[in-house]
Formats: sequence, C-alpha cells, structure tokens
Amino acid sequence: MSGDRLKAEFWIMANVRRCNDAGVSAMVVHRGDSQGGTLVLKINQFEAGCKVLTQARDIDGEAGWLVAFSGNLVAEAEADEYIRRARDRDPDLWVVEIESRDGWHPFEGKEL
Repeated sequence: MSGDRLKAEFWIMANVRRCNDAGVSAMVVHRGDSQGGTLVLKINQFEAGCKVLTQARDIDGEAGWLVAFSGNLVAEAEADEYIRRARDRDPDLWVVEIESRDGWHPFEGKEL
C-alpha cells in the first residue's frame, strides 16, 4: 500500500460517521484488516430489498463498486448469504450495513 492512501479503518469509520450525521443508520457488522481490507456495503432499502456493493478498482485504477446480483435488489437473507460466502473467502473483508430507502451511501466511486 502506498503511503498516500488512507487506512481502511479510518476511511470506513469516517464514512459511517457521515451516514449517521446525515440521519442514515450505518454500522460496521464485520471488521476487516485495519490497514487495507476490502469493503462490502449492504444497503438495506427496506421493503424494496437490499443492494450489495463490493469495493473494486476499474481498469484505470479509479475506485468503484462491483454490484452483486446484476444490480437487482434482493431479499435480506440472500444478501446476507452472499456476504457470508465473501467473508469465508476473505477474512480481512469489512462489511458495512446502511439503511437507506433511496439507496444513498457516502462512499465515493461509480458502480462498475
């Protein structure tokens, strides 16, 4: 990791705080590697379902998000199972759950 990048823990916790400051419930449900663990977002849009995004970089190295389930919203149990399998593969993974009816989250990057 280069010296000019924020530690994962600092970046994630700052954005969780941004959610809470905006009145949007957000919490870390699994802590990964504090230096550079990858982040998965579970955005619970209540009755509409959940969206799952995984931190990634595009071909030019720009931060973005891989969208699970072809971008479709899924039942919470299905989202949780997807995340459980991802955590089994990568114990350094961070998981943040956000409750936002309109799908808003403060983390930068486009959906890839």
